[in-house]
Amino acid sequence: MISLASPLRIPSVTRRTIVVVAALALALCGVALWAQVEGERGIAPLASTGDIEVYDIEVDTTGSDGDDAREKGWIEARRKGWAKLGGPEMSDSQLEGMSSAIIIQREQIGARRYIATLGVVFDRQRAGQFVGGTRGGSRSAPLLTIPVLYTAGTAQVYEVRGPWQRAWAQYRAGDSRIDYVRPSGFGGESLLITAGNPAQRSRIWWRNVLGQFDASDVIMPMAELDFSYPGGPVDGTFTARYGPDNTYLYSFEMRAESQEQLPQMLARAVERMNTAYEVALERGLLKPDSSLQRTQTIPAEIAALIEAGRRALNPPPAPEPTITPEETDPDAPAPRQTSVPVQSFQLQFASPDAAAIDSTLAAVRGVPGVGSASIRSTALGGTSVLSVIFTGDEDTLRSGLRDAGFNVSGSGNRLTISR
Repeated sequence: MISLASPLRIPSVTRRTIVVVAALALALCGVALWAQVEGERGIAPLASTGDIEVYDIEVDTTGSDGDDAREKGWIEARRKGWAKLGGPEMSDSQLEGMSSAIIIQREQIGARRYIATLGVVFDRQRAGQFVGGTRGGSRSAPLLTIPVLYTAGTAQVYEVRGPWQRAWAQYRAGDSRIDYVRPSGFGGESLLITAGNPAQRSRIWWRNVLGQFDASDVIMPMAELDFSYPGGPVDGTFTARYGPDNTYLYSFEMRAESQEQLPQMLARAVERMNTAYEVALERGLLKPDSSLQRTQTIPAEIAALIEAGRRALNPPPAPEPTITPEETDPDAPAPRQTSVPVQSFQLQFASPDAAAIDSTLAAVRGVPGVGSASIRSTALGGTSVLSVIFTGDEDTLRSGLRDAGFNVSGSGNRLTISR
């Protein structure tokens, strides 16, 4: 029998058992938390550029060997792409000078033959004067894009590498009037952005999430896929929603005759979604929700009461004695009133791997005057974009980036940096 007045004594063997069990529980807890973010989940989006892009160009060429046939195929692709854009007659050397990249959609290289489906990217600064400039109309505010996929009774965004998120990551939004902010889904982003976000109504929560990605509002393009049977037809229902209240905007249906055609169907669905959001922008539906602004407008009556309370608690100091003109020093320089502007810049840089992104981000954050720097879009093996808030003008930022070891090109709020 144990007396309540005496302390309870636990045998040493039991104490050791408790310690071991507690340590195992903590270790398993750590493994469970890490398992939620480890592995390949999201897909890095392609960088948005203003270049002129043409796709689905079929070529079939022959040459002295495979490389020669491929080179002739790329020359032919530039010609066909330029013709699709309705450009004037140009020589092959002129077209090569205006093109910045060849996109390989599908290719087969033989001993002397080259068959491929290609895309051609023309530099807008050099080719825009011949085939038209950027599409007219206003551009939207930065919109956080959460592509939600419903299939087999489950909803997902970045939990796995899904086909709907892949379609949005591969979409080239440079010519769109919608400023898509597309997270990559890496690391903690897969925990912050989930399929449950559209049901969230807290403005405080949304302001914190949008602040992580420098976005002003949110859109939710949703896809529901119904597989008839493995490898068979796939029926898709697509719904465009926007805002923290998950407001309905537009919906449509599409069908892929086989599972192999699913990527092409989803790519067309993204294009149609983009059109729906652009129409909503023209109608004024995609204006950022005022409740998501970090600084809220206070009614005049309440502002007057607050100001009266501040004056009562902190009375103004006694006025300083007035200095007559005779008491002032005529040789003293007049005080200068200076104001330093705070501006937003976008910095493009080559990102062959994740280490290059981390080092560039750290170097830019160390430039004097940089208030914040965050990843706007990531393209491993391509060009990524940083969003930078800088206190100062463009020349000051250029000077600071050069001091940090960067070469700087471009103008205005869009600069390109390299080492």
